[in-house]
Amino acid sequence: MDKIYQDVAENVTWLSSIGADPTGGTTRLLYSDSWVEAQNGVKQKMDEAGFTTYFDDIGNLFGRVEGSTYKDETIMSGSHIDTVVNGGKLDGQFGVLAAYLAIKYLKEKHGQPLRNLEVISMAEEEGSRFPYVFWGSKNFFGLANKDEMADVADFEGMKFTDAMRGAGFDFRDETKPLRDDIKAFVEIHIEQGNVLENEGKAVGVVNSIAGQRRYTIVLNGESNHAGTTPMGYRKDTVYAFSKIVTQSIDKAKKLGDPLVLTFGKVEPKPNTVNVVPGETLFTMDCRHTDKEVLHSFTKEVEQDMKDICAEMGIDISIDLWMDENPVPMDAHVVSVLESVCEKEGLNYRVMHSGAGHDSQIFAPRVPTAMFFVPSIGGISHNPAEDTKTEDLVEGVKALTEALYELAYK
Repeated sequence: MDKIYQDVAENVTWLSSIGADPTGGTTRLLYSDSWVEAQNGVKQKMDEAGFTTYFDDIGNLFGRVEGSTYKDETIMSGSHIDTVVNGGKLDGQFGVLAAYLAIKYLKEKHGQPLRNLEVISMAEEEGSRFPYVFWGSKNFFGLANKDEMADVADFEGMKFTDAMRGAGFDFRDETKPLRDDIKAFVEIHIEQGNVLENEGKAVGVVNSIAGQRRYTIVLNGESNHAGTTPMGYRKDTVYAFSKIVTQSIDKAKKLGDPLVLTFGKVEPKPNTVNVVPGETLFTMDCRHTDKEVLHSFTKEVEQDMKDICAEMGIDISIDLWMDENPVPMDAHVVSVLESVCEKEGLNYRVMHSGAGHDSQIFAPRVPTAMFFVPSIGGISHNPAEDTKTEDLVEGVKALTEALYELAYK
């Protein structure tokens, strides 16, 4: 069996077993026992490979190979080690393992790089235990505000600060200077969609991450008897909701890719068979790679909702609670990734990411790009999440060559 194939298969099986969920999948939440075990396990592997390893204040793990010439320049790769509840075996952790394996292979084959090579296994990205996302990468850049975390607790009432200190970590020491040596960051991740699989591509080169706008919308009409209230007298919020959804999705389809629009959570009240629903709460998620298109489309949909409700005599409350701009990747690093794919004869395509990743925190601050590998059936955040090992291997090979170009030349 090919050594890389065996290494990838064995490491994915090993890491996903830490926090294995009895119902299937993996649950490894920030500062939990399984999270601590996984970070220490990755640290041990990097120690054995001859990396210099250390944790920062909040629990981000680093494994470093020192450069010979440009000692103040670092090429970094990695991802996050936490999972969603009952998640899959690849999201986040494949990026950590791939970075470790790629740098290990480079060290064994080519020796010391010109620039430092460094793995980062970020403490948290998902927001699955505490209502905060990108804790690892935001702390790396000094963006996290510890005051926001003072009263935060998980679903079992455990305070964030108690969980963090119980795991042996604490808030970032703000007297320490932030790092300015990162010359490039490359993250590899499963696609979490089905574009690569449907097109028969082994690798994706990501040139941008879509912006996101998320809303919670509440419609207030009038609850009334289902049998005695004539249709013309009703203020039916489910009917208004259905008109909003139909009209909005029709417009989204007409505009076309890469715009996506999702109506997710829906809560009609009183939610019973014989009462006209007088209140309906729902969520809306809209994404696009162009900020102007994203904003103009969502503004149009907001006005459409208001018009529909005004016509029906229904009050509407619109709460835009997430407004993240699209994040372009660095053109030079993207070109390096593309040239590696061409040189190695990989079956690849350039694409955007519809999901958020740690790279969107890195990209505005250091030159950044991403590789994707296919997701079988486009499934993610699910025990069924999977990628052919052959495709994982292609991803590791692509990452290895990209890091070689960036660190050894």
